[in-house]
Amino acid sequence: MAAFCVGALTALQSRINGELSYVTGNGIEAAVVSFSSGWIILTVMLVAWRPMRTGLGQVASALRRGELRWWQVLGGLLGGFFVAVQSPAVPLIGVAVFTVAVVAGQSANSLVVDRIGLGPAGRQDITLARVLSAILAVVAVGVAVSDRWNEPGSSSIPAVIAALVAGLAIAVQQAINGRVGRAAGNAFTATWVNFSVGCLLLGSALGVAWALTANDPAPLPSQPWWLYLGGVIGVLFIATASWVVQVLGVLLFALLSIAGQLSGALVIDVVFPTAGATFHVSLVLGVLLAGLAILVGAAPAWLASRRSDSQRGAG
Repeated sequence: MAAFCVGALTALQSRINGELSYVTGNGIEAAVVSFSSGWIILTVMLVAWRPMRTGLGQVASALRRGELRWWQVLGGLLGGFFVAVQSPAVPLIGVAVFTVAVVAGQSANSLVVDRIGLGPAGRQDITLARVLSAILAVVAVGVAVSDRWNEPGSSSIPAVIAALVAGLAIAVQQAINGRVGRAAGNAFTATWVNFSVGCLLLGSALGVAWALTANDPAPLPSQPWWLYLGGVIGVLFIATASWVVQVLGVLLFALLSIAGQLSGALVIDVVFPTAGATFHVSLVLGVLLAGLAILVGAAPAWLASRRSDSQRGAG
């Protein structure tokens, strides 16, 4: 239940950041607020919790020894890009379409990421189940946005494409952050590194935009208060993942959290829609297909894990 709920909270984060982008009229500013609030929480944890500081020293040592390459600690650049896309895209296409597009991009690129061995598990073979999963995920995006193709002058299709690219980036980010987490021996240390790099990227982008364009940062609204919960939800996801994965395992946690994310996105678009959210049967079918894609891709590994557990129990 915790894994499912935290997935739904991730969908809520998309809605919150999208609303902040709409209110301020500046997607980069909204992304900076979301990322920096999470960074502040993690920095307080870093100061107060010794294992996080120890992990930071271990990351530095791994870089000196060459066990980590310098570019492998830059996952926050991709995380910052994701939030920078998320903030302006969600008001245009809604949380559900954004989520389906991200899941598709992430599923498709995970094949490449695993094949070339970017993640901590090293190089992994591409299986038929995972290929089918990626194809289903891409089809899910087409079905989810099928009602939008004929909209004259619509900006929703470019926003969907941007969400797909953000999903591609997330697959790479998770892989290299996994290497940082292994070197640190602490998921929160890796998250702090990720947020720090992301804050530098987004802060620099906001500064350049401020200096070179007329799109100046707007005064931040005082209400509603929940506009500032995006970073808190990001940290909460990491904290919950660190706890639940030890009980359920990585695969089952991923399945349940993605199920929660897709379900939560659909509910949010019905109960608390953005201006660009449209609720059609095609959207429901797209969400269901995206969920099926994840199940197809993960089923072989999950079944193998269950068989291994049964054999150990019998032995």
